[in-house]
Amino acid sequence: MDNAPLSQPSGEKPRPLVTVLRILALALVVGLTVGGYLIRDRIQEFAVYGYPGIFLVTLISYATILIPVPGLAIVFAMSGIFHPLGVALAAAAGGALGELSGYLAGYSGRAVIENWKAYDKITARVRRYGGPAILVLAAIPNPVFDLVGVAAGVLKMPVHKFLLWCFPGQLIKMLFIAYTGAVSLDRLFG
Repeated sequence: MDNAPLSQPSGEKPRPLVTVLRILALALVVGLTVGGYLIRDRIQEFAVYGYPGIFLVTLISYATILIPVPGLAIVFAMSGIFHPLGVALAAAAGGALGELSGYLAGYSGRAVIENWKAYDKITARVRRYGGPAILVLAAIPNPVFDLVGVAAGVLKMPVHKFLLWCFPGQLIKMLFIAYTGAVSLDRLFG
């Protein structure tokens, strides 16, 4: 993986445009996190809009950083109403795009979580294995995937490459959740 930073080498002063973009990215991440947290009790209402609603629910859920918002529960429940494959595709797309908030947080600056052991381990794996590490970690339901996005941002992985590996991982996870939900709900209520 190309780990060359997009910004100037250390020792040089940051360019004003880079500094402004980093501040805007961090402000966007904070805004998404606060917004998702504030509407967490009403987020399930978006699901009534079908697949676009499921996309929005997961986009908002995954855009929050280190604050849980109930996205997977909606995916599980909606798979009893809609086709599980469609639910999984909509949720994976929303989840992958929502994970850009972690990426932007990392790209904007790593000072917030720089010395956290879990972050250090994840960063080492992303640095060593690149995209495949992102795919595997995205496929596993875990509360710390935000750190993977942060690590990818800090390492200046191109955003398209991050999404290219994140989406299939999200799809694997969402397929599992959606089909488990469909089968479980069918057995309980069918």
